[in-house]
Amino acid sequence: MIEISALHFSRLDGTHPRPILSGLDLSLPAGAQCSLVGDSGTGKTTLLNLMAGLEPCQQGSLTVLGYDLVGKSATELALFRRRIGIVFQHFQLLESLSVYDNLLLPHRLLGRQGKPRRLQMLADALGLSALLSRYPHQLSGGEQQRVAVCRALIHEPGLVLADEPTGNLDESNSQIVVAQLKALARELGSTVIMVTHSESLARGFDYRLRLHSGQLHQATG
Repeated sequence: MIEISALHFSRLDGTHPRPILSGLDLSLPAGAQCSLVGDSGTGKTTLLNLMAGLEPCQQGSLTVLGYDLVGKSATELALFRRRIGIVFQHFQLLESLSVYDNLLLPHRLLGRQGKPRRLQMLADALGLSALLSRYPHQLSGGEQQRVAVCRALIHEPGLVLADEPTGNLDESNSQIVVAQLKALARELGSTVIMVTHSESLARGFDYRLRLHSGQLHQATG
């Protein structure tokens, strides 16, 4: 499902490269549910972006859903992203589209017509059925977050990458949204990797990893 070996990634700090990931390794089976924690600035979002093909792989091997991401063009990576679901920190909903049309975006990008077969099930499970005709500015932060989760799952992706999906929610709503994400992903057979700063949320995942000094370690505590 996900195989990463000796992954290195640096960013320029002025004229000098600043290492972010230093020989990182990761192996996750299909259907795994994994939380990723670590201090701010350690590279958690960078790692998710690399797995999503949003950042180019600089050195090492990176295979996601059986697809080798190394050396691929921007167009090839964009086509690959249609196979995965992404929940961004700041939702990334299109303000000019209704909730319904926001949800349909991944489905339509795949060239599929009509209504996704699981749309009603996902909308019901996430409490969105009465909100489909509304626009993002008419929703609360928690409602927008649930729309983002639903959109990431609507095309039944093999992998869902969630970057601090509860960062704008209180603890109670965070627990609810994460429980829904995990349950729905398990029903669809999707692998989930979720970045979070919440140790309590992280503990509820099958795999718990901590990113530190450019490498992944088993989270404890």
